[in-house]
Amino acid sequence: MIATGCNKKADLTSGIDLSNLDTTASPVDDFYQYACGGWMVKNPLDAEHSRYGAFDVLAENAQKNLREIIDSVSAMQNEKGSIADKIATLYNLGMDSVKLQEQGAAPLMPYLEEINALKTREDVWAELLKMHRRGNHVLFGVFGEADKDDAKQCIAWAYQSGLGLGDRDYYLLDEGNNNNIRAGYVDLMTKEFALAGYDQLSGIKAEKLAGFVMSFETRLAKSQNTMLENRDPQATFNRYTVEEAQALTPNVDWKGYFTSMNIMNGMKTFNIAQPKYMEEVNRVLADTDIEILKAYMAWHEINAAASYLSDDFVNANFEFYGKLMSGREVNRPRWKRVTSTVDGAMGEALGQLYVAKHFPAEAKERMKVLVDNLMTALGQRIDMATWMTDATKKNAHAKLSTILVKIGYPDKWRDYSGLEIKDDSYYANVVRSNEFDMDYMLSKINKPMDRDEWQMTPQTVNAYYNPTTNEICFPAAILQPPFFNMQADEAANYGAIGVVIGHELTHGFDDQGRQYDKDGNLNDWWTAEDADNFNRNKRTLIDAFNACVALDDPELGLIHGNGELTLGENIADNGGLHVSYLAMQNAMQKGQVNKKEMDGFTPEQRFFLAYAAVWASNIRPQAALQLTQMDVHSLGRNRVNVALPQIGEFIEAFNVQQGDKMWVDPDKRAQLW
Repeated sequence: MIATGCNKKADLTSGIDLSNLDTTASPVDDFYQYACGGWMVKNPLDAEHSRYGAFDVLAENAQKNLREIIDSVSAMQNEKGSIADKIATLYNLGMDSVKLQEQGAAPLMPYLEEINALKTREDVWAELLKMHRRGNHVLFGVFGEADKDDAKQCIAWAYQSGLGLGDRDYYLLDEGNNNNIRAGYVDLMTKEFALAGYDQLSGIKAEKLAGFVMSFETRLAKSQNTMLENRDPQATFNRYTVEEAQALTPNVDWKGYFTSMNIMNGMKTFNIAQPKYMEEVNRVLADTDIEILKAYMAWHEINAAASYLSDDFVNANFEFYGKLMSGREVNRPRWKRVTSTVDGAMGEALGQLYVAKHFPAEAKERMKVLVDNLMTALGQRIDMATWMTDATKKNAHAKLSTILVKIGYPDKWRDYSGLEIKDDSYYANVVRSNEFDMDYMLSKINKPMDRDEWQMTPQTVNAYYNPTTNEICFPAAILQPPFFNMQADEAANYGAIGVVIGHELTHGFDDQGRQYDKDGNLNDWWTAEDADNFNRNKRTLIDAFNACVALDDPELGLIHGNGELTLGENIADNGGLHVSYLAMQNAMQKGQVNKKEMDGFTPEQRFFLAYAAVWASNIRPQAALQLTQMDVHSLGRNRVNVALPQIGEFIEAFNVQQGDKMWVDPDKRAQLW
């Protein structure tokens, strides 16, 4: 353990905030309530949030820190066109409520007038190209991602896109709140078509325009993959030459598309992730009435702009996406929304300032030690896997040894000199930022992948594993309590950030990640016997999370978890717990963990209490339903109460007995990593 003069082992706390506990609950029957009940009482949901948990606390703090940085930058005399000037200009435009009300829909009108003037299918296609360059991916989207057969190269990927409700199931399934959501979506479109004046432009009533869009998007939804189908990396990699793609979808001018995006040069092949959906796009481009296509495009222009226009647009947008879909009662304050916009436009520029002020060098060094210890423990867990053959273990070790670790912040920062920010309108700058980002992304296609590039900014409260670059990343903002506590004994840190590290490492070996080799290529490096054993063991987790209750609400009904959709994250939690616990045991043998009770808890108990604290949260029923439908992560309560009974060390630490609700028979526990 790295120690400093003010951080000696004798001075360290337990890392457990006793006020977060609910000691009236039984840890052997409801560990989540026991470990987090006090936190939930102290942190009730306010009107602004649909869910509020440990992640959100840190995200709110990070946003306050960003606002302070923006305020300090805005208070200076900045050189015109400098990054400081761009940050200040964009922020001030977003905060200028008077100007936003005066401008109303004016910043949006040129785009709507252009759409209304379309006459032919060729005109519609030309407009689609313009919208895609602005990052508005109607019908489908094209992005740069790794070639799954040669992960060192970036190629173009065509994806299903273009649904205002985000996912096909909202259009096609009647469960939960979907009927109300569909009705609310039509109401939103009707209101905002009128607010934008497109009904007057087109000569078609707003209600009819909304009906056009709803019917059209429902048709698209019927051909789109489910979220579960999109988790299959084999099924979503389908290589085509431009000529082959043209034959598949003759109404989609692929050569013209790639030429307009400046990526035709060097194009050999690209991936169509969902070919059947693109065949439907091919059909709708040919057989859909022009006025319906125009209404669809106009709506997506309006919907993309609504959050950056006058309050009538913002409020209508919030009433649907904020209130109806997620259960929030009031919108976030303007400064939070505008700070998020600036962060989205110039994230790494803000990140550089954030790191300088809020991320101590010693935190990065201590994290490096933890990561090294976790990687050692995962190697040990691989060796301990009785269900895996030696040949596959050898390949697993090779993959583990080549994982790239990123901590805190990138070594090289992104250049924003090409981003133009003007003092004209808030939305105009959002559009320019989107175009800047699209150009940046498209410029990578048909070139080698940059493994050093970060996919998250330092101020992001999250972490990730990327299978094609075989990397794990831990941004600076997550490296603070309750995840990482410089003042706490390592038992708590292994239970919190240690499990996060182990979680991300395990993603390289979950049901998706295991299909990629050490070089990031989609390559089956498993023996058939190992694959069968893995699939049999993963079934235990699927069944456990299918059986758990995600929501039991008198209005929204009884909803169970989705063990198939959340499988990758549940495997990663299971592996993260096993790996980090072993790493803690290794550290205890080296004297790096206090073996004595602290605040009445053994190190083993502190480990699991710290893990549970990471998932402490309060959530509204609408948000629980939305996340269960859309999110590949299980709800926080189930990431504790369903995950921990699978871990024998937890059973021992809290003396869980057969008959207790947290008990699972040993032969029914998942045995993966």
